Amino acid sequence: MAAHGRSRLDPRGVGAVGGGGAGLRFAQTAAAMPATDDEEPSDPWRPPHNLPPMNPPEQGDAVKLNPVTTTAASSWPAGQTSASHWPEDASSAPHVQPATLPPELLTDTFGRHHNYLRISLTEKCNLRCVYCMPSEGIDLTASTQLLTTEEVVRIARLFVAAGVDKIRLTGGEPTVRPDLEDIVKQLSALPGLRHIAITTNGITLHKRLEALKAAGLTLVNISLDTLSAEKFELLTRRKGHDRVLKSIKRAVELGYDPVKVNVVLMRGVNDDELLDFVEMTRNDPVNVRFIEYMPFDGNKWETRKVVSYMEARGRIMDSHPSMSRMQDGKSEVAKNFTIDGHAGSVSFVTSMTSNFCGGCNRLRVLADGALKVCLFGNNEVSLRDSMREGASDEALMEVVSAAVGRKKAGHAGMYDLAQMENRSMIRIGG
Repeated sequence: MAAHGRSRLDPRGVGAVGGGGAGLRFAQTAAAMPATDDEEPSDPWRPPHNLPPMNPPEQGDAVKLNPVTTTAASSWPAGQTSASHWPEDASSAPHVQPATLPPELLTDTFGRHHNYLRISLTEKCNLRCVYCMPSEGIDLTASTQLLTTEEVVRIARLFVAAGVDKIRLTGGEPTVRPDLEDIVKQLSALPGLRHIAITTNGITLHKRLEALKAAGLTLVNISLDTLSAEKFELLTRRKGHDRVLKSIKRAVELGYDPVKVNVVLMRGVNDDELLDFVEMTRNDPVNVRFIEYMPFDGNKWETRKVVSYMEARGRIMDSHPSMSRMQDGKSEVAKNFTIDGHAGSVSFVTSMTSNFCGGCNRLRVLADGALKVCLFGNNEVSLRDSMREGASDEALMEVVSAAVGRKKAGHAGMYDLAQMENRSMIRIGG
């Protein structure tokens, strides 16, 4: 990748293959294939341009949020000194851990406290999934403009000090970042952080999962949209189906419970595999999560492709009448179910037909350092620019707090979302 300007990620790379073929069962042991990870270390960064203003709200919004106004006296602990730059090796300097910050910094005007942070580590991926990658490819952000290890840890440390107790690492594909284990290790040393999770396509996870667990990784989500190797190549434009199954199997062997498997349901594509995916939960602590197909830039979303939660649940219950609803935790985005005789569970993420905005506790930091307070919103503010311009910890958290204060009550409806401008999923982070 060039150090300056933008490079391009091309979705092409595998020709069309024949029809669906027989579904492969999870219990099959997949033979190892040579990896094509496309790993590339990040280049050293250089200072970017000035901090851009946050985009104004769109016209016609039903709810207008006022920014949370905070001051050094009210939001930062008395006597707290905030350095202009985080130490290069944050893990070796625990004495600089900030005192606990007021939770109001991450509380919006609707009283929602945000204790869950998703950090995208890269825009690169070793797959080219059709619902994530536009067919014409994307322009990658220059590697100098992506967050460094130190910047990721600094952001995480401040968010944890303000009440975040769960961090999920996403991409792109987070395992293409060579410093992934180092990031997990440094995050695991943060007092108050209870969970470090990863969302991955599983292509190379089986080779790194033992080291990641030793570093402190506590939760694993693996994306797999088909149990057919042939269909996998059509959906991802790459080979590697057996390696994903191998990663799921390895996660179970290492004691992750549950191992979450994310399945984006698309009518006419993989909805015929509903019951096959449910079978994955019979003998192992696997939580299969059926996700409603969502519109993002370039993924050619259509309403007819959406398989609703109610339809999917009904089709499963026809074969498994014992399926019953579990007690969902606070801010849980999924509707969770158990089935008699199954070691695992089944969940439905209903982003399109039944949003969960009222209990939203999530914030996102993208690979280029943009803070995104809503997955479906297009308002962003750059934490990277603030850091590289020398912002103190206090000033950085004031930027965060103001952005959280502008968060809306909820995202638009399904049909309006399809018309909104937003990044492609690969650049937002899964």
